[in-house]
Amino acid sequence: MSIPAAQPSDYAAAESITREHAKTFYFASRFLGKEKRNAAFAIYAICRISDDAVDQSQPVDRGETLAQAAEGIARAYGTGELPAGVWRAFRATIRQFDIPQRYFDVLLSGMQMDLQQSRYATFAELHEYCYRVAGVVGLIMLKLFGQHSAEAAEHAVALGVAMQLTNILRDIREDAARGRIYLPQDEMRAYGITDADILAGRVTMPFRDLLKCQVARARRFFAQADAGIPMIADSRARLVTHAMRELYAAILDEIEALDYDVFAQRAYVSGPRKLWLLIKKLFAKKLPSRQTQSTTVGVRSDQPPAVSRQR
Repeated sequence: MSIPAAQPSDYAAAESITREHAKTFYFASRFLGKEKRNAAFAIYAICRISDDAVDQSQPVDRGETLAQAAEGIARAYGTGELPAGVWRAFRATIRQFDIPQRYFDVLLSGMQMDLQQSRYATFAELHEYCYRVAGVVGLIMLKLFGQHSAEAAEHAVALGVAMQLTNILRDIREDAARGRIYLPQDEMRAYGITDADILAGRVTMPFRDLLKCQVARARRFFAQADAGIPMIADSRARLVTHAMRELYAAILDEIEALDYDVFAQRAYVSGPRKLWLLIKKLFAKKLPSRQTQSTTVGVRSDQPPAVSRQR
């Protein structure tokens, strides 16, 4: 049975979803070559459809909607008919770049965690969640970008985890409104922070100290990811990965600029600042050269620093 080839309109549908929902990713991805840019949009669109099954559906429908997304991914890996649009673009991408289905199985298992779990007892638990919903996305993108070394994979995972930790800190207010608190419960207790404090949006000195700890951890994961960027084979993809790293890390700067009050205002990087950060990368005298230096990924043994009990 012949499988219809993806059409420009299929990739355009994926681009539209990316442009609407992932402005930072869309902004950076525009600097990829056309083929890999279209593939990146197709991957994002399917990730978004799957994620929306958890966050946008009515509670009673979420399991069924996520199952439908999983079925769509399974069909894309088969030979059956697919509707025109993002699903055809996705099938063409996974075939062209030989992306294993198991990566999406892991991704969906992470999204399933959001249907079953709203608290994380330790950072080890949270790290597993971050790996499933974001670290594996780093592995998917590495299939698009190519690599000089097998060690690039662990650094790609670290970048995904760093970005997810950043999302968690930025979105504390929104997640709390959905009944979810991703901050490790044992670390919250160490700082004297309760679920009620988070749900009420209380910004105290102990809360600020807790977020300082979380920001520092996210930055360590960004630092671990840095060694892998020069291992990416495609030069434009190296630039885009640098840009994404810088744009996401800048969100941590914005959280600090808000004095950690993530309840009053959502931390974001403005359009002009995004442009400035990207220009700095475009005109940098020298991007890091290819190297094979590796660092250990997964700072699971982090302990909170000294705690301020003053409120």
